[in-house]
Amino acid sequence: MRLLHRPWRLAAEAFALLAAVVVAFPLYWMVLSAFKPAGEIQSDTPRPWTLAPSLDSFRRVYQQEEFGRYFLNSLFVAGSVVVLSALIAFLAATAVTRFKFRFRTTLLIMFLVAQMVPVEALTIPLFFQMRDFGLLNTLGALILPHLAFSLPFAIWMLRGFVKAVPEALEEAALIDGASRTRFLWQILFPLVFPGLVATSVFSFISTWNDFLFAKSFIISDTSQSTLPMALLLFFKPEENDWGGIMAASTVMTVPVLVFFVLVQRRLVSGLGGAVKD
Repeated sequence: MRLLHRPWRLAAEAFALLAAVVVAFPLYWMVLSAFKPAGEIQSDTPRPWTLAPSLDSFRRVYQQEEFGRYFLNSLFVAGSVVVLSALIAFLAATAVTRFKFRFRTTLLIMFLVAQMVPVEALTIPLFFQMRDFGLLNTLGALILPHLAFSLPFAIWMLRGFVKAVPEALEEAALIDGASRTRFLWQILFPLVFPGLVATSVFSFISTWNDFLFAKSFIISDTSQSTLPMALLLFFKPEENDWGGIMAASTVMTVPVLVFFVLVQRRLVSGLGGAVKD
């Protein structure tokens, strides 16, 4: 029986390896192009390797005066969205799971409906809303929309983790004299923390890579721009600096990889299931 299953297993592993190569190849080409000298990038016969790696593209990136400010702005926006969405989603998921109130089901359905609306369809209404709030050309115009788009997914995901924590545990804590607030932060929060990590990865990546909102809401004050906007510095009318574009894209990818490495253990447990009774 094992012999019969072995060819299928080998085929599945080969397919998985092929899929991984296809997915990883654009990233490899991006990093390779960042290290290629200008002559090889513009060559009519591109090669998937380079024998003369160069850091000139990275030097041009870091020589941009506003690049460091863009990086810090992106870090602040993404960090704010991650922290705020995790805090609000945790409290909201606890509320819709532990408490019964009118329109609770309707509220949960509205969370799902919010996920179905394309971001592009809401960009113009959000622009006028940010204008009325006086937030255009500020980082707040980027934090609030990303926070709104991150919360439905985070609440739905955390709801399963909160629901998996047995109510008997809360009752035992209350009997032992713990207040509801103490149970919330000292018992429930650590138990659902893997779910918070999983939702934080989604929030961080979507916010860090945002270009649409940054381009739409930051109009004149370039000091409030984020890192994706730095790519526009290398698109020039006479000739695009593809080495600089690939180097800047590589620099943008590093924080995402670092964040993923830091939370990967929690992420696996967060995506793998919930708390056991």
